[in-house]
Amino acid sequence: MLRKLISLTRKKWLAVVGRRQSPDNSKSFPDQPQEAEYTSAVPEGADIKPAPDRPAAVEPERRKWSLEQFQVVPEPGKSRFHDFDLPLELMHGIFDKGFKYCTPIQEKALPEALNRVDLLAQANTGTGKSAVFLIALFNNMLKAGRVGKTVGKPKALVVAPTRELVTQIAKEAEVLGRYTGLKTIAVYGGVDYQKQMQTLQRECCDLIVATPGRLLDFASKQVVSLKEVSSLVLDEADRMLDMGFIPDVRRIISKLPDEKSRHTMLFSATLSEEVSRMAYSWCNKPVKIEIEPEQVAVDTVEQLVYMVSGEEKFAVLYNLLQQNKDQRVIVFANEKRETRELVDRLMRHGVRCSLLTGDVAQNKREKRLEDFRSGQMKVLVATDVAGRGLHINGIEYVVNYTLPFEPEDYVHRIGRTGRAGRNGVAVSFACETGSFAIPEIEEYIGTKMQCSVPDDSLLEPPPEPKPKQKRKKRYPRKSPQKKQQTSDNVS
Repeated sequence: MLRKLISLTRKKWLAVVGRRQSPDNSKSFPDQPQEAEYTSAVPEGADIKPAPDRPAAVEPERRKWSLEQFQVVPEPGKSRFHDFDLPLELMHGIFDKGFKYCTPIQEKALPEALNRVDLLAQANTGTGKSAVFLIALFNNMLKAGRVGKTVGKPKALVVAPTRELVTQIAKEAEVLGRYTGLKTIAVYGGVDYQKQMQTLQRECCDLIVATPGRLLDFASKQVVSLKEVSSLVLDEADRMLDMGFIPDVRRIISKLPDEKSRHTMLFSATLSEEVSRMAYSWCNKPVKIEIEPEQVAVDTVEQLVYMVSGEEKFAVLYNLLQQNKDQRVIVFANEKRETRELVDRLMRHGVRCSLLTGDVAQNKREKRLEDFRSGQMKVLVATDVAGRGLHINGIEYVVNYTLPFEPEDYVHRIGRTGRAGRNGVAVSFACETGSFAIPEIEEYIGTKMQCSVPDDSLLEPPPEPKPKQKRKKRYPRKSPQKKQQTSDNVS
């Protein structure tokens, strides 16, 4: 039976193949309609209008940009970016950033940086110092014609202590250098190692923004060559000193051209004796520029210190957040354990918030920061890992749930608001265990902190929190084979 079926199938297949190979398919398939049958006849006298010609695709003209679109009225005592001889492509990026007038550090440092004079600059975060060295780097590379055409050989290098600061500088560089044709690559740990390596091996780069450890790793494997770096920026030098990165920085500098052949700029929130000594050993006759820290702490930030007990702190924080639901707020605490407990307590009281500590994985950090930056998340609870280098526009409030141990950290914390001349509010809780830090902070910022008792509306007890949900124990699922074996054993 099977043989007959195979034989019949084979005959039918041969018949089909023979008809397909026939020179005239219309004869092989008499039922097939002829070509004329597919054409629709046009009735006589019909009003036939020719189809209109389709217009050819017109390539949209590129929008031309000129300085006429970037009008900034001169004001006495203020410097504009128009006052510097900057390329048009760079001015376009400055326009996109929304810059109009220079901040004090920009006004003092930009003329020297644009002339490739080595700098030792003291300025806190939030003063616009990142724009100083980025504008200077892009300007000098464009005017020197140093646009990278080789892979893994940057012409400029920025070294920063933390991953958050590196990503922040790289994002700002992308906006400022958008129309320059210069390529910026960020190199830092905590993310896909192979992906970063492939990017460096495949793409040309003009500027690398990096943390010391990951940069040295790639340099030792010859993924990156630093021999052609003509400009070096060391940002947050005092922070790198505190974190023990100076040996790595020395190894990086040893791979660069000597100090007379490169342009070096060092920025630091504080200019200690050790930081100054490092600067003079790495720079060639640097110009020293200082911006007083109290300019950030006093002029642009309204400081409120509430005298509260340890039990009242959470009630004041909860009511403050409820009264400012549409505002973005960063809440700082000293310990990771304290931030975790605070996030859990806020969530149980119906306040959506994110946690940012050193234990959070890098991909989660970036996601949470992006949600906070975009406004999807209004409250961020963090340790001092977020106290430096993060520039997020529109942060209205900073809350020191616990006052920091070091007065410098207080300035860095409240510097998250009131950035680049904008106004902000910093609220600090001085309880029985944290008020001892106030005298040192007052001495550091050079002004008296006015302490007060919070209003009754802030002291109202919050509603009852939701009970903690116990996690259900998850037992491993048994595979179907194991279930069958179990049922067989039972039977």
